[in-house]
Amino acid sequence: MSELFKNPLLIGFLLDTLIGDPYKLPHPIRWFGNFIAFGERRFNNGSNRKLKGALMAVVLIFSVWATLFFGLKLIEPFETATLIVSSILVFYGLANHTLIAEALKVERKLSNEGLEAGRKQLSFIVGRDTSSLNENQIRTAVLETLAENLSDGVVAPLFFYALGGIPLMFAYKMVNTLDSMIGYKSDRYKDFGWFAARTDDWANLIPARLTALLLVLVTFSFRGAKFVFKYGRKHASPNSGYPESALAGILNVRFGGPNVYHGQLVAKPYIGTNARNILKQDLYKACIINGLVAIVAVVAILALSSFF
Repeated sequence: MSELFKNPLLIGFLLDTLIGDPYKLPHPIRWFGNFIAFGERRFNNGSNRKLKGALMAVVLIFSVWATLFFGLKLIEPFETATLIVSSILVFYGLANHTLIAEALKVERKLSNEGLEAGRKQLSFIVGRDTSSLNENQIRTAVLETLAENLSDGVVAPLFFYALGGIPLMFAYKMVNTLDSMIGYKSDRYKDFGWFAARTDDWANLIPARLTALLLVLVTFSFRGAKFVFKYGRKHASPNSGYPESALAGILNVRFGGPNVYHGQLVAKPYIGTNARNILKQDLYKACIINGLVAIVAVVAILALSSFF
């Protein structure tokens, strides 16, 4: 048992569960964003934008992996230092506490301060235009975000940690950050960010489906499983539809529909047919489910690692 609590995955996960991202401290993902922004300003111009965007993405992803791989090798002889550094990195690599906290902030603003406050708080965590959303649409957006980011921010990092440790975990985080910053189909990014977007699609192919499976398993929801098979592949994204379908089925609500993103109307297909009002209790239930999925994923990795 004492050896278990010397495991950086467990320590990092517990830190994330208890305190979440430290906003006032340096964060690797912010550094990733700074590097990407610098590269985008420097290279997203002129000709050969597809090639320049692809080269920038490859260099950044490989640099993150190599820095952490060789950096951790360098301190490997120092057991305590390795444990501390590795635990902190796992902590930084997971985001479920912050995801749940931000979702609850939206609900508190909406319930206590009204529609405009809820819209403004939601705008901090979604890419869609929130200025005209009603109460039900705000809660729908929060639930969709909880499902999608459970995959991107928790299950996928854990999946790549299980495959290749912290270096691969953070290589994935760079892939995901690249996609979130330049992986759009707008005039500015459609060429420069195409490689980042495709790489993110491929990287999340298994984790998104694994997230949907875990959502169904922790809730024993037959309807959730049915929704995954019925609606998962109908989403515009090759991956987001799977965890969103699972959660929509579990809660028996309808996701999707038209929304405005970056000034453009995007008609997403509906997931589900029960267009009932979404209640705050649905959001609380989704937060609990997210936590359960994270716990099961970590326990599964710890159990598997004991056999290999």
